[in-house]
Amino acid sequence: MQPIASATSAVNDITDVFRKIGHSFLSGRSLLVLVVSVAVALIAGRLVAAVLRRVVIAIGARADKTQNLVAVNRLRRYETVIVLSIAVTRTLLILFALYFWWSYVHPGGQPSAILGASAVLIVVLGNTLAPMLRDITSGGLMMAEQWYGVGDHIRIEPFLDMQGVVERVTLRSTRIRGLNGEVIWVNNQNIAGVRIAPKGIRTIALELFVTDLKAGEKLVSETNKRLPSGPLLLVSPLEVVETAVVGDKLWQITAIGETAPGREWLLENSAVNLIKWLDEQRTHPIIAHGPLARYADSEAERRFVRTITNARKRPTPKRRTRKAAGKK
Repeated sequence: MQPIASATSAVNDITDVFRKIGHSFLSGRSLLVLVVSVAVALIAGRLVAAVLRRVVIAIGARADKTQNLVAVNRLRRYETVIVLSIAVTRTLLILFALYFWWSYVHPGGQPSAILGASAVLIVVLGNTLAPMLRDITSGGLMMAEQWYGVGDHIRIEPFLDMQGVVERVTLRSTRIRGLNGEVIWVNNQNIAGVRIAPKGIRTIALELFVTDLKAGEKLVSETNKRLPSGPLLLVSPLEVVETAVVGDKLWQITAIGETAPGREWLLENSAVNLIKWLDEQRTHPIIAHGPLARYADSEAERRFVRTITNARKRPTPKRRTRKAAGKK
């Protein structure tokens, strides 16, 4: 009989706790205060967001007019922080509204109701908000380490074709816009890594070996006239940056151009095929070899040169001491 009595007592205690929770949370006065508090928080969040978005637009316009790349990157970071603060401010306002509601409706504290509510909330929120908490944790770490910011062109791993310009960043998600105009939302917990295009463009070099230097340079110029240009296509036309004699009546021409990310085919394929076709139309073709396409990021080349130079170094032979030499 004792186990039955204990079980009955436990059931009665649980029922009493839920009765108190219902009386505290589901009363008309409590629900009215809750709705009003959350509504005020949402309205205040919208007003703050509207003001901060105006600041973001002003910073973005200033960044677009600035020619200094360092200043542009700094303004982009400011823009990212402000966009991120919009979501943080809204969240804090909601939390404050909930705190105000609880303090106003339960001035006495009611320990048993608080403990019971906490137990219920832990079970419910643990299953419902776990994905959101993982998003917030991932987003917070990425923002603290400054993985990327508003205005950066990124490619998201592990997704093969998910790339675009970052338009919005929050602790929970990231919004990017692709070259085809699509808007893509990604939960931060699903971002395994990002690839950031240097300066937001792709720099590609074409190596061309010709038997006539002047005719080869003219061939590059004629190719530029037939390539589509624009902010989303060929950003900068091919420019001859280096020529060198590599043999008897044989010259190497290096031409560099810039494209929007995802438009590398304009130089890697279209420009290469166009140069070959234009050369075939000549009475006497001048191309001996190429064109060969390669990436030409100056910072990457500098880092790789340093790495390769250090890798080729040999250990310095140790000098024998006088004492060791005398014993020998």
